[in-house]
Amino acid sequence: MKSEDLEWSAGAFKSLRDGMAQALVAQGELVQALALSLVCGQHVLIEGVPGVAKTLAVRSLASLLGLEFKRIQFTPDLLPSDLVGTQVFHPQRGDFSVKLGPVFSNLVLADEINRAPAKVQSALLESMEERQVTLGDASHKLPDPFMVLATQNPIEQEGTYSLPEAQLDRFMFKVLVRYPDREGELAVLRLKKLPPATLAPVLGAAELHRLAGLAGQIHLDEKIEEYIVDIVRATREQGEASPVRWGAGPRAVVYFLKASQALALWEGRDFVLPEDVRFLAPWILRHRVLLSYEALAEGRTVDEVVAQIVAGVKAP
Repeated sequence: MKSEDLEWSAGAFKSLRDGMAQALVAQGELVQALALSLVCGQHVLIEGVPGVAKTLAVRSLASLLGLEFKRIQFTPDLLPSDLVGTQVFHPQRGDFSVKLGPVFSNLVLADEINRAPAKVQSALLESMEERQVTLGDASHKLPDPFMVLATQNPIEQEGTYSLPEAQLDRFMFKVLVRYPDREGELAVLRLKKLPPATLAPVLGAAELHRLAGLAGQIHLDEKIEEYIVDIVRATREQGEASPVRWGAGPRAVVYFLKASQALALWEGRDFVLPEDVRFLAPWILRHRVLLSYEALAEGRTVDEVVAQIVAGVKAP
């Protein structure tokens, strides 16, 4: 890769970071995850308690990209047609026309996705995987780029529906947004004393496509490839002492490939390091690894188990 390409990508990422810093602080991990998923053209599940700027982060990202943005508030009475659209019958003409739903946008914020029932959640599956929606006997292509950013609240269980594993697997990352530390919370307070920032677009669809193309040129050594496969396969190891009931599938391997290349580009390198793979492991595996009932009874967390699995695989 040419040095000027690395310099350009570094500048593009810096513009995105600087723009996000105008709207929110103390959420560097979330900003990085959103940027990497954009480069990979994949989807992100964001989990966090109320008030930690999940929705604000997505809105700010949309403003900085200048792309079409739609927010869908998921509720228990939401219907699939409210999401993807429907066919409308015209009695005067005796025919149907198609009314496209809010999913036909570049960035779709599925706010509190776990508040909608399974039939609505599953309506997202085709759009997330196939980048199209079928209405009647016709398929309609979604815009390019297309990305679903879903949020969920982990502390409220009443009136919520857990996402099925098939849908969780469509999300490249699951990012946990935690409370900021004391300095971070002070920075939030001081930021809110200022007038709201007006965010102008710093990147567009063309720049995103260029970043994606550059990420695809990042070198991935064969030993790193084997390291990724070994980590994913280690999540499936069964046995009486195993804390895992169900491990990650092959899609995790593909996401490790794409995300590690994007992370290397973010860091200004044209090659992937084992540290990149270890850094990404919690984001990629925490929603793909199901703990055993014994591990849950012992109070173990998915992140602890994932860290243990990664530590047990020899790095190249």
